[in-house]
Amino acid sequence: MILFLAGTSDARALAIQLQNQGYPLLATVVTESAAESLKAHHIPYQVGRLSVEDMMEIIQKQMMTSVIDASHPYAEEASKTAMVAAKACDIPYIRYERPEEQFSSPLIKEVESYEEAAKLAQSHKGTIMLTTGSKTLEIFTKYLMRDEIRLICRMLPNIGNMEKCNQLGIKQKDIIAIQGPFSESLNKALCEQYNVTLMITKESGKVGSVDEKMTAALQLGIPVILIKRPAIEYENFCTSFEEVTQLLGGFILGKHEL
Repeated sequence: MILFLAGTSDARALAIQLQNQGYPLLATVVTESAAESLKAHHIPYQVGRLSVEDMMEIIQKQMMTSVIDASHPYAEEASKTAMVAAKACDIPYIRYERPEEQFSSPLIKEVESYEEAAKLAQSHKGTIMLTTGSKTLEIFTKYLMRDEIRLICRMLPNIGNMEKCNQLGIKQKDIIAIQGPFSESLNKALCEQYNVTLMITKESGKVGSVDEKMTAALQLGIPVILIKRPAIEYENFCTSFEEVTQLLGGFILGKHEL
């Protein structure tokens, strides 16, 4: 059985494909909503964040033969946890991550971290659209809740996110609670509706609609602060479903070393 970290929509599509190919797996997701497509295809899953000890217990109890880490490109801690647990249990670890998108424009400023992005935007005067989700919202409110800045926060429409916004003092009129995918035209319309003068986003890949966000902003002449993916040294790194299945087949046949 495979322990499968299903952190994105394309990751869940990979889980479904592997099951159809005859691989038994247990998927882990962070929210119930993320499990809907898994549930529809009768893929066993559990909800909640896992510590190294939690993951090792599952691996040993379920006699897992490998770990596929298809968590979100920015879920750094989840990946580190999976790598440590797989190594400790002496089973193969495979990383699947959607390919990066490449952009070139003088309007784009790349940064290494959320805090660097927030500090860079601190001197901006105008309306900032934040499309980095709720997990790191405290970092941005710390630096950007200023008189000269209107901070528009776009995020998933769940109760936890709305409660977090309320706790951080983000006004209802400054919240866009909506679930993607988003078209380029919708991104443009939102930027125009809110008179956005700066966008902060992540390089989450094509499936994460980063190209639609970026294209919309650049066409409107809006500068973009782009937060790069975490620099993690992965082993058995794959950017396609085919690479994952080839590696899995190799491990089963004993062609690859642990």
